[in-house]
Amino acid sequence: MLTALPAQFGVPGGPELLIILLVLLLLGVPVVAVAAAAVLLFRGRSDRDERIAELEAEVERLRDRLDDEE
Repeated sequence: MLTALPAQFGVPGGPELLIILLVLLLLGVPVVAVAAAAVLLFRGRSDRDERIAELEAEVERLRDRLDDEE
């Protein structure tokens, strides 16, 4: 009357491979998520810096235009 446990596969070493896979997922996913967040943060910062520079140049052009009209 022994029933097979869900972790008992027909593959030798199957439960051990499953545990190794779970450990890699639990440790690897957070590392990849942090790395992706860092890349997105630094990429976004450079885009913002470019956008700020464009807006400052536009403000300067508009100020020059107002000074010319006066």
